[in-house]
Amino acid sequence: MSSSNHPILIIDDDIAFNAVLRRALIRRGYFAESAHNATEALGMAERHQPDRIVLDLNLAAQAHGGRLENGLALIAPLKQICPEARIVLLTGYASIATAVDAIKLGAAHYLAKPVDLNTLLSAFEQGHDTSPSIGSAPPSDPLSVDRMEWEHIQRVLHEQGGNISATARALKMHRRTLQRKLGKHPVKA
Repeated sequence: MSSSNHPILIIDDDIAFNAVLRRALIRRGYFAESAHNATEALGMAERHQPDRIVLDLNLAAQAHGGRLENGLALIAPLKQICPEARIVLLTGYASIATAVDAIKLGAAHYLAKPVDLNTLLSAFEQGHDTSPSIGSAPPSDPLSVDRMEWEHIQRVLHEQGGNISATARALKMHRRTLQRKLGKHPVKA
């Protein structure tokens, strides 16, 4: 049974994923609530004061003409409503740039989908270390060249505010080539 009386708030517009995760948490003894967009999420946070929040990076916004809402923009208002809440940001398209932004904005962790329940729960328990690790050994499995390219494209895309044409110009790449690369799933490390 969860030691907390406060629910885990799941904020994800994928209704099936949201429902499956909620049921899995309830089976483990947690009290879980679901929200599918930013408006619902902020209302649920006010009502239930969750101490753990699962937040998707991209939320469809029915109220905003179908545009995507950025989960990063929800971190600050959620932390204002629930200052002690630990937020784990989930995304299907992980990049170093958004991971860094998420942590800077106050998220406890940033995980790539698909994620299993044990990994998610342990992310809530672990603290993020913002201190530099001086003298730490380099990773034993460095990123592949393809993954480094993917990370670089994501960083430049983020710097350009998501503008594909500006990103293509900054990368000195044809726009269609960039769109083709972005249309693929993230490359494995």
